Amino acid sequence: MNPVKSTLALFAAAALLGATATAQAGATLDGIHKKGFIQCGVSDGLPGFGVPDAQGKMVGLDVDVCHAVAAAVFGDASKVKFSQLTAKERFTALQAGEIDVLSRNTTWSSSRDAGMGLVFTGVTYYDGIGFLINNKLGVTSAKELDGATVCLQAGTTTELNVADYFRANGLKFTPITFDTADESAKGLEAGRCDVLTTDQSGLYAQRLKMATPDDFIVLPEIISKEPLGPLVRRGDAEWFSIVKWTLFAMLNAEEMGITSANVEAQAKSTQNPDIARLLGADGEYGKDLKLPRDWVVQIVKQVGNYSEVFERNVGQGSRLKIKRGLNALWNNGGIQYAPPVR
Repeated sequence: MNPVKSTLALFAAAALLGATATAQAGATLDGIHKKGFIQCGVSDGLPGFGVPDAQGKMVGLDVDVCHAVAAAVFGDASKVKFSQLTAKERFTALQAGEIDVLSRNTTWSSSRDAGMGLVFTGVTYYDGIGFLINNKLGVTSAKELDGATVCLQAGTTTELNVADYFRANGLKFTPITFDTADESAKGLEAGRCDVLTTDQSGLYAQRLKMATPDDFIVLPEIISKEPLGPLVRRGDAEWFSIVKWTLFAMLNAEEMGITSANVEAQAKSTQNPDIARLLGADGEYGKDLKLPRDWVVQIVKQVGNYSEVFERNVGQGSRLKIKRGLNALWNNGGIQYAPPVR
Protein backbone atom coordinates (compact mmCIF):
# COMPACT_ATOMS: atom_id res chain seq x y z
CA MET A 1 0.00 0.00 0.00
CA ASN A 2 1.12 3.57 -0.67
CA PRO A 3 2.82 4.85 2.57
CA VAL A 4 0.81 8.07 2.49
CA LYS A 5 -2.48 6.19 2.06
CA SER A 6 -1.44 3.78 4.80
CA THR A 7 -0.78 6.65 7.19
CA LEU A 8 -4.09 8.30 6.30
CA ALA A 9 -5.88 5.02 6.88
CA LEU A 10 -4.32 4.74 10.34
CA PHE A 11 -5.38 8.30 11.18
CA ALA A 12 -8.91 7.56 9.98
CA ALA A 13 -9.09 4.40 12.09
CA ALA A 14 -7.79 6.26 15.14
CA ALA A 15 -10.34 9.02 14.60
CA LEU A 16 -13.14 6.47 14.32
CA LEU A 17 -12.05 4.76 17.55
CA GLY A 18 -11.84 8.12 19.26
CA ALA A 19 -15.30 9.11 18.08
CA THR A 20 -16.70 5.78 19.26
CA ALA A 21 -15.05 6.16 22.67
CA THR A 22 -16.40 9.71 22.97
CA ALA A 23 -19.88 8.56 22.05
CA GLN A 24 -19.77 5.83 24.68
CA ALA A 25 -18.06 7.91 27.35
CA GLY A 26 -21.18 9.68 28.55
CA ALA A 27 -23.67 6.85 28.12
CA THR A 28 -24.28 6.35 31.84
CA LEU A 29 -24.71 10.04 32.63
CA ASP A 30 -26.98 10.53 29.59
CA GLY A 31 -29.16 7.65 30.75
CA ILE A 32 -29.31 9.03 34.28
CA HIS A 33 -30.42 12.45 33.03
CA LYS A 34 -33.11 10.86 30.87
CA LYS A 35 -34.65 8.82 33.68
CA GLY A 36 -34.14 11.57 36.27
CA PHE A 37 -32.47 9.58 39.04
CA ILE A 38 -29.48 7.42 39.92
CA GLN A 39 -30.05 3.70 40.54
CA CYS A 40 -27.72 2.73 43.35
CA GLY A 41 -26.92 -0.76 44.59
CA VAL A 42 -26.54 -1.00 48.37
CA SER A 43 -26.39 -3.59 51.14
CA ASP A 44 -29.22 -5.96 51.87
CA GLY A 45 -29.20 -4.65 55.44
CA LEU A 46 -26.00 -3.56 57.21
CA PRO A 47 -26.43 -0.97 60.00
CA GLY A 48 -24.24 2.05 59.50
CA PHE A 49 -23.70 1.38 55.81
CA GLY A 50 -27.01 0.54 54.18
CA VAL A 51 -30.24 -0.36 55.97
CA PRO A 52 -33.86 0.87 56.01
CA ASP A 53 -34.75 3.05 59.01
CA ALA A 54 -38.04 2.85 60.95
CA GLN A 55 -39.81 4.70 58.11
CA GLY A 56 -38.34 2.44 55.43
CA LYS A 57 -35.88 5.07 54.19
CA MET A 58 -32.41 3.79 53.29
CA VAL A 59 -29.68 5.23 55.52
CA GLY A 60 -25.96 4.62 55.97
CA LEU A 61 -22.50 5.67 54.84
CA ASP A 62 -22.77 3.84 51.50
CA VAL A 63 -26.25 5.25 50.99
CA ASP A 64 -24.99 8.80 51.60
CA VAL A 65 -22.33 8.34 48.92
CA CYS A 66 -25.15 7.80 46.44
CA HIS A 67 -27.02 10.83 47.76
CA ALA A 68 -23.83 12.87 47.32
CA VAL A 69 -23.49 11.79 43.69
CA ALA A 70 -27.12 12.78 43.09
CA ALA A 71 -26.48 16.16 44.70
CA ALA A 72 -23.51 16.67 42.35
CA VAL A 73 -25.38 15.60 39.21
CA PHE A 74 -28.87 17.01 39.83
CA GLY A 75 -28.37 19.50 42.65
CA ASP A 76 -30.85 17.28 44.50
CA ALA A 77 -29.60 14.54 46.82
CA SER A 78 -33.00 12.84 46.85
CA LYS A 79 -32.88 11.79 43.20
CA VAL A 80 -31.71 8.26 43.98
CA LYS A 81 -33.43 4.89 43.95
CA PHE A 82 -31.91 1.98 45.83
CA SER A 83 -31.55 -1.70 45.02
CA GLN A 84 -30.76 -3.83 48.07
CA LEU A 85 -28.38 -6.56 46.92
CA THR A 86 -26.77 -9.61 48.48
CA ALA A 87 -23.05 -10.22 48.09
CA LYS A 88 -23.75 -12.73 45.31
CA GLU A 89 -26.10 -10.40 43.42
CA ARG A 90 -24.13 -7.15 43.55
CA PHE A 91 -21.64 -7.57 40.68
CA THR A 92 -24.12 -9.13 38.26
CA ALA A 93 -26.55 -6.25 38.84
CA LEU A 94 -23.89 -3.69 37.94
CA GLN A 95 -22.57 -5.66 34.97
CA ALA A 96 -26.09 -6.06 33.60
CA GLY A 97 -26.84 -2.33 33.87
CA GLU A 98 -29.54 -2.80 36.48
CA ILE A 99 -27.78 -0.21 38.65
CA ASP A 100 -25.59 2.80 37.81
CA VAL A 101 -23.23 2.51 40.75
CA LEU A 102 -22.59 -0.10 43.43
CA SER A 103 -21.99 1.40 46.87
CA ARG A 104 -22.16 -1.64 49.09
CA ASN A 105 -19.29 -2.41 51.56
CA THR A 106 -17.32 -4.04 48.74
CA THR A 107 -13.59 -4.75 48.99
CA TRP A 108 -11.28 -3.37 46.31
CA SER A 109 -9.13 -6.23 44.99
CA SER A 110 -7.12 -6.82 41.82
CA SER A 111 -9.46 -9.45 40.37
CA ARG A 112 -12.54 -7.31 40.95
CA ASP A 113 -10.87 -4.20 39.58
CA ALA A 114 -9.39 -5.83 36.48
CA GLY A 115 -11.28 -9.01 35.68
CA MET A 116 -14.99 -8.24 35.97
CA GLY A 117 -15.53 -5.30 33.62
CA LEU A 118 -15.87 -3.05 36.67
CA VAL A 119 -13.69 -0.37 38.26
CA PHE A 120 -13.44 1.02 41.78
CA THR A 121 -13.72 4.78 42.17
CA GLY A 122 -12.03 5.21 45.56
CA VAL A 123 -12.12 4.10 49.19
CA THR A 124 -14.98 5.25 51.39
CA TYR A 125 -13.96 3.10 54.36
CA TYR A 126 -10.69 1.33 55.23
CA ASP A 127 -11.61 -1.91 56.98
CA GLY A 128 -10.27 -5.38 57.78
CA ILE A 129 -11.70 -8.81 58.54
CA GLY A 130 -12.23 -9.63 62.21
CA PHE A 131 -13.97 -12.18 64.45
CA LEU A 132 -17.07 -11.96 66.66
CA ILE A 133 -17.62 -14.61 69.35
CA ASN A 134 -19.94 -15.37 72.23
CA ASN A 135 -18.24 -14.63 75.57
CA LYS A 136 -18.98 -18.15 76.75
CA LEU A 137 -16.50 -19.51 74.20
CA GLY A 138 -13.81 -18.28 76.58
CA VAL A 139 -11.17 -17.14 74.08
CA THR A 140 -9.44 -13.77 73.81
CA SER A 141 -7.54 -14.18 70.55
CA ALA A 142 -8.26 -15.51 67.07
CA LYS A 143 -5.22 -17.75 67.45
CA GLU A 144 -7.20 -19.75 70.02
CA LEU A 145 -9.83 -20.72 67.45
CA ASP A 146 -8.30 -24.02 66.34
CA GLY A 147 -11.08 -26.42 65.35
CA ALA A 148 -13.76 -23.72 65.42
CA THR A 149 -16.84 -23.63 63.22
CA VAL A 150 -17.00 -20.30 61.40
CA CYS A 151 -20.11 -18.57 60.06
CA LEU A 152 -19.44 -16.42 56.99
CA GLN A 153 -21.19 -14.99 53.98
CA ALA A 154 -20.84 -16.65 50.58
CA GLY A 155 -19.49 -14.69 47.63
CA THR A 156 -17.17 -12.45 49.67
CA THR A 157 -13.42 -12.02 50.05
CA THR A 158 -13.87 -13.23 53.62
CA GLU A 159 -13.89 -16.88 52.59
CA LEU A 160 -10.40 -16.75 51.07
CA ASN A 161 -8.90 -14.48 53.72
CA VAL A 162 -10.10 -16.62 56.62
CA ALA A 163 -8.78 -19.77 54.94
CA ASP A 164 -5.43 -18.06 54.43
CA TYR A 165 -5.28 -16.91 58.06
CA PHE A 166 -6.08 -20.31 59.57
CA ARG A 167 -3.63 -22.08 57.25
CA ALA A 168 -0.84 -19.57 57.96
CA ASN A 169 -1.30 -20.08 61.71
CA GLY A 170 -1.54 -23.87 61.57
CA LEU A 171 -5.19 -23.87 62.64
CA LYS A 172 -8.16 -25.87 61.39
CA PHE A 173 -11.73 -24.64 61.00
CA THR A 174 -15.06 -25.67 59.53
CA PRO A 175 -16.80 -23.01 57.43
CA ILE A 176 -20.58 -22.63 57.43
CA THR A 177 -21.68 -20.33 54.62
CA PHE A 178 -24.87 -18.28 54.30
CA ASP A 179 -26.29 -16.14 51.51
CA THR A 180 -26.75 -12.97 53.57
CA ALA A 181 -24.94 -11.16 56.37
CA ASP A 182 -28.02 -11.38 58.62
CA GLU A 183 -28.24 -15.15 58.18
CA SER A 184 -24.56 -15.47 59.09
CA ALA A 185 -25.06 -13.45 62.27
CA LYS A 186 -28.14 -15.44 63.22
CA GLY A 187 -26.07 -18.58 62.81
CA LEU A 188 -23.71 -17.37 65.53
CA GLU A 189 -26.54 -16.19 67.76
CA ALA A 190 -28.28 -19.56 67.45
CA GLY A 191 -25.10 -21.44 68.31
CA ARG A 192 -24.65 -23.01 64.86
CA CYS A 193 -21.05 -21.80 64.83
CA ASP A 194 -18.40 -20.65 67.29
CA VAL A 195 -17.44 -17.45 65.51
CA LEU A 196 -18.78 -14.99 62.96
CA THR A 197 -16.30 -13.41 60.59
CA THR A 198 -16.64 -10.48 58.17
CA ASP A 199 -15.33 -6.91 57.93
CA GLN A 200 -14.85 -5.59 61.46
CA SER A 201 -17.27 -2.72 60.84
CA GLY A 202 -19.88 -5.32 59.88
CA LEU A 203 -19.27 -7.22 63.10
CA TYR A 204 -20.07 -4.15 65.18
CA ALA A 205 -23.21 -3.63 63.08
CA GLN A 206 -24.39 -7.23 63.40
CA ARG A 207 -23.68 -7.27 67.14
CA LEU A 208 -26.19 -4.44 67.59
CA LYS A 209 -28.91 -6.58 66.00
CA MET A 210 -28.54 -9.42 68.49
CA ALA A 211 -30.99 -9.90 71.35
CA THR A 212 -28.20 -9.67 73.95
CA PRO A 213 -25.31 -7.71 72.36
CA ASP A 214 -23.28 -7.71 75.58
CA ASP A 215 -22.91 -11.50 75.31
CA PHE A 216 -20.72 -11.05 72.23
CA ILE A 217 -17.27 -9.51 71.77
CA VAL A 218 -15.09 -8.60 68.79
CA LEU A 219 -11.65 -10.18 69.05
CA PRO A 220 -8.67 -7.80 68.67
CA GLU A 221 -7.15 -9.28 65.49
CA ILE A 222 -7.68 -7.71 62.07
CA ILE A 223 -6.40 -10.23 59.56
CA SER A 224 -6.67 -8.50 56.19
CA LYS A 225 -6.81 -5.24 54.26
CA GLU A 226 -10.36 -4.46 53.20
CA PRO A 227 -10.57 -1.10 51.41
CA LEU A 228 -14.28 -0.62 50.75
CA GLY A 229 -15.54 1.62 47.99
CA PRO A 230 -18.00 2.23 45.14
CA LEU A 231 -17.78 0.58 41.71
CA VAL A 232 -18.98 1.52 38.25
CA ARG A 233 -18.84 -0.27 34.91
CA ARG A 234 -15.53 -0.06 33.10
CA GLY A 235 -15.46 1.95 29.85
CA ASP A 236 -17.33 5.11 30.88
CA ALA A 237 -14.57 7.49 31.99
CA GLU A 238 -16.98 10.38 32.46
CA TRP A 239 -19.21 8.58 34.98
CA PHE A 240 -16.18 7.07 36.71
CA SER A 241 -14.75 10.57 37.23
CA ILE A 242 -18.00 11.94 38.64
CA VAL A 243 -18.33 9.22 41.27
CA LYS A 244 -14.63 9.40 42.11
CA TRP A 245 -14.56 13.18 42.52
CA THR A 246 -17.73 13.15 44.61
CA LEU A 247 -15.79 11.28 47.30
CA PHE A 248 -12.76 13.54 46.82
CA ALA A 249 -15.00 16.59 47.22
CA MET A 250 -16.29 15.38 50.61
CA LEU A 251 -12.74 14.66 51.81
CA ASN A 252 -11.41 18.01 50.61
CA ALA A 253 -14.32 19.80 52.25
CA GLU A 254 -13.52 18.20 55.60
CA GLU A 255 -9.84 19.08 55.26
CA MET A 256 -10.72 22.73 54.60
CA GLY A 257 -13.22 22.94 57.46
CA ILE A 258 -16.22 23.26 55.13
CA THR A 259 -19.39 21.79 56.64
CA SER A 260 -23.07 21.63 55.79
CA ALA A 261 -23.59 24.50 58.25
CA ASN A 262 -21.06 26.92 56.74
CA VAL A 263 -20.72 25.89 53.09
CA GLU A 264 -23.03 28.57 51.70
CA ALA A 265 -21.15 31.33 53.53
CA GLN A 266 -17.80 29.85 52.46
CA ALA A 267 -18.97 29.73 48.84
CA LYS A 268 -19.35 33.51 48.79
CA SER A 269 -15.73 34.16 49.78
CA THR A 270 -12.66 34.17 47.53
CA GLN A 271 -10.19 34.85 50.33
CA ASN A 272 -8.87 31.28 50.42
CA PRO A 273 -7.95 30.18 46.85
CA ASP A 274 -8.31 26.45 47.61
CA ILE A 275 -11.80 26.90 49.01
CA ALA A 276 -12.78 29.22 46.16
CA ARG A 277 -11.76 26.63 43.57
CA LEU A 278 -13.47 23.77 45.41
CA LEU A 279 -16.76 25.61 45.84
CA GLY A 280 -16.86 27.19 42.37
CA ALA A 281 -16.16 30.82 43.25
CA ASP A 282 -12.94 30.67 41.21
CA GLY A 283 -12.65 28.76 37.93
CA GLU A 284 -15.04 26.34 36.27
CA TYR A 285 -13.77 22.98 37.46
CA GLY A 286 -17.22 21.43 37.50
CA LYS A 287 -17.40 21.96 33.74
CA ASP A 288 -14.65 19.37 33.23
CA LEU A 289 -16.91 16.81 34.93
CA LYS A 290 -20.06 18.01 33.12
CA LEU A 291 -21.37 19.16 36.49
CA PRO A 292 -22.81 22.51 37.62
CA ARG A 293 -20.45 25.11 39.01
CA ASP A 294 -21.81 24.63 42.54
CA TRP A 295 -21.64 20.80 42.52
CA VAL A 296 -19.47 20.64 45.66
CA VAL A 297 -21.65 23.18 47.46
CA GLN A 298 -24.67 20.97 46.84
CA ILE A 299 -22.87 17.83 48.03
CA VAL A 300 -21.78 19.39 51.31
CA LYS A 301 -24.97 21.38 51.89
CA GLN A 302 -27.32 18.44 51.35
CA VAL A 303 -25.23 15.46 52.49
CA GLY A 304 -22.18 16.77 54.38
CA ASN A 305 -18.42 16.51 54.26
CA TYR A 306 -16.77 13.14 54.84
CA SER A 307 -16.55 13.63 58.61
CA GLU A 308 -20.24 14.47 58.90
CA VAL A 309 -21.20 11.41 56.85
CA PHE A 310 -18.87 9.14 58.84
CA GLU A 311 -19.84 10.33 62.31
CA ARG A 312 -23.61 10.20 61.89
CA ASN A 313 -23.60 6.76 60.26
CA VAL A 314 -20.83 4.76 61.92
CA GLY A 315 -18.96 7.14 64.24
CA GLN A 316 -19.71 8.88 67.51
CA GLY A 317 -23.12 10.11 66.38
CA SER A 318 -24.25 6.57 65.65
CA ARG A 319 -24.98 3.44 67.69
CA LEU A 320 -21.84 1.79 66.29
CA LYS A 321 -19.48 4.48 67.70
CA ILE A 322 -16.54 3.33 65.56
CA LYS A 323 -13.43 5.48 65.92
CA ARG A 324 -12.04 7.17 62.81
CA GLY A 325 -8.74 5.25 62.97
CA LEU A 326 -7.37 4.74 59.46
CA ASN A 327 -10.37 6.66 58.13
CA ALA A 328 -9.15 9.91 59.67
CA LEU A 329 -7.63 12.41 57.26
CA TRP A 330 -3.97 12.06 56.30
CA ASN A 331 -3.08 15.12 58.40
CA ASN A 332 -4.87 13.76 61.46
CA GLY A 333 -3.37 10.29 61.88
CA GLY A 334 -5.31 8.46 59.17
CA ILE A 335 -4.84 7.64 55.50
CA GLN A 336 -7.85 9.31 53.88
CA TYR A 337 -6.48 11.67 51.27
CA ALA A 338 -7.94 13.43 48.25
CA PRO A 339 -6.27 15.14 45.26
CA PRO A 340 -6.95 18.89 44.98
CA VAL A 341 -9.49 20.63 42.79
CA ARG A 342 -7.45 22.98 40.61
